[in-house]
Amino acid sequence: MRFDVLTVFPEMLEAVFGYGVVGRARERGLIELKAWDLRDFAKGSYRQVDDTPYGGGGGMVMKPEPITRAIETVSAECSPRRIFLSPQGRPFDQKKAEELAAGGSPLLLICGRYEGVDERVREGFVDEEISVGDYVLTGGELPALIVIDAVSRLLPGVLGNEDSAANDSFTTGLLDCPHYTRPPEFRGMRVPEALMSGNHDEIRRWRRRAALDRTRERRGDLLDRAELSEEDRRLMGRFPES
Repeated sequence: MRFDVLTVFPEMLEAVFGYGVVGRARERGLIELKAWDLRDFAKGSYRQVDDTPYGGGGGMVMKPEPITRAIETVSAECSPRRIFLSPQGRPFDQKKAEELAAGGSPLLLICGRYEGVDERVREGFVDEEISVGDYVLTGGELPALIVIDAVSRLLPGVLGNEDSAANDSFTTGLLDCPHYTRPPEFRGMRVPEALMSGNHDEIRRWRRRAALDRTRERRGDLLDRAELSEEDRRLMGRFPES
């Protein structure tokens, strides 16, 4: 799968692309990553990508010409899905990551800076807007990295264990259960006996109950929307064992 990013700081992205799961996936040819410098698409000796806003006000607005030239250049290569990272966009969640991964289309991630981008870019050259949360960052580079990481790890072969993604928080509608490794006791805190029992069904039930309990404690809204089985309800004590 191919990811292209339009940014005024390509070095910021390239510094991260080489590490972790994403870096290994890139080395193995499972994903393609390229950061494009928007200044390469600006004209004039200063390669200016921003200007003062019409109507006045603080901050600078990114000019439409460099961004649209960059979008058209990338689009001529791979016909991507053009996504603008913006706090005004649709919230990015696990379901959206799964949708983008399943689609398999190249993704062109457009990073704003300063006060924002000229509205005409949104109107004529963007397929959708995505927000990573109800807060404002100085640019779209960190959101772009979040999208790349979340989508990449869902692609076949990227994770060493395919079950890892299947059991992630939100994938099943719940938060993930707690995880433990050696040693069995650390500073007076012990690993739950069920996880060391070797009984696969007991381990499965413990993990499911722990996921249900954690979701109830921390994100009750998710539990309200989740489709719970009769076993789930028993594990939570919502009705007694038959």
